[in-house]
Amino acid sequence: MKLIFASNNQHKSSEIQNIIGDSFKLITLLEAGFEGDIPENQNTLEGNALEKARFIFNKLHVNCFADDTGLEVEALNGAPGVFSARYAGHENNAENNITKLLLNLSDKTNRKAQFRTVTALILNGKEYLFEGTVKGNIITEKRGDSGFGYDPIFIPDGYNKTFAEMPLIEKNKISHRANSIFKLAEFLKKDNFIP
Repeated sequence: MKLIFASNNQHKSSEIQNIIGDSFKLITLLEAGFEGDIPENQNTLEGNALEKARFIFNKLHVNCFADDTGLEVEALNGAPGVFSARYAGHENNAENNITKLLLNLSDKTNRKAQFRTVTALILNGKEYLFEGTVKGNIITEKRGDSGFGYDPIFIPDGYNKTFAEMPLIEKNKISHRANSIFKLAEFLKKDNFIP
């Protein structure tokens, strides 16, 4: 089965294809012949994921899914949350986002946080949502060269490495995106959409 992933983020595409293996074939927007921006104007992860999936479904008229992820920090009342990618400005600069987050946490002792991903699937015109989370802590300085976004400052519970210090195969066993995509894949298998 082929599904379009409604995102221009190649990091995400690689991660997701790695998670699902051969369960279904992931088609990128570029491969589907779509170039351009996808709207992301909602105030919730669920809203953004649905908006992106609906936009691509209405443009290309094919089964697709989209996701949105936020880092929710307890001491910052869930911020940056839905604004994680644009936390330090609309240029989506990961370095600036990390710098701002660490500055805002500089006087906080509570470093608990969670990554949360919501995946919206549009299949044969019907909409489905799948959520995945991973809890952990924000450290005071970056560690590791893998991953993207806030990965260098996030240590998941039960580990002593940041996401950016983990090989992709290890991260994909426990990550928020993996949890969400596993639920999507199980749904497709359970309802016999894929073998």
